Amino acid sequence: MAGHGPLRALDERLGRVPATGHLPAGPAEFCADLGNTAVALPVLCVVMAWTGWQGWRGRRKEAPNGAAPVRWWLPPLAAGLTLAVVPALVVPLKLWLARPGPPGMAGGAHDGFYPSGHGATAAVAYGVAALLVLRGVRERRAGRPALRLFAPAVVAVVALLNVAVGLGLVRRGYHWPLDVLGSWCLAAVLLAVWCAVCDRWSGAGAGRASSP
Repeated sequence: MAGHGPLRALDERLGRVPATGHLPAGPAEFCADLGNTAVALPVLCVVMAWTGWQGWRGRRKEAPNGAAPVRWWLPPLAAGLTLAVVPALVVPLKLWLARPGPPGMAGGAHDGFYPSGHGATAAVAYGVAALLVLRGVRERRAGRPALRLFAPAVVAVVALLNVAVGLGLVRRGYHWPLDVLGSWCLAAVLLAVWCAVCDRWSGAGAGRASSP
């Protein structure tokens, strides 16, 4: 449906609206570049390093009730692997679906544009970075009133950031809207898997608020 189905014509009509709109090309290009691996990967690496350092500092803490020790290294390691999985999934999907790109991209090096690699990279990198931050902060500041505002603020910032990346990609004619939406759906699955892995194997109490 995304590549050659009934939604394609509607998607391309919608895609031409922002592409021919009044959003300045400079800011749109900047937003699109936020989905580049050269930008997103360093951001995630910084958060991974911070999370790993925080976990290493608290590695001597014993798990409650004799549970398994906390594997402090698992969440940041899994975050890096999650981002590494993105091209391994996106590239075969692009080749399989072979959806033509917008007019400005047609006839390029490849014909596969669904899902958007930049969109998936941004959603996964910034999304898992936010989850790492929230996980670390929640573990150390459970019950504090400020945390109740911090978590929604982080989620809102990441959501707006990804919307900006998507708009930039469509405005610059790099992708159709469904390309971006497909990348967000893929990212949601990967982030859910990351959460499940960390909750299952990172150890007792990891990333969970302390009991009142």
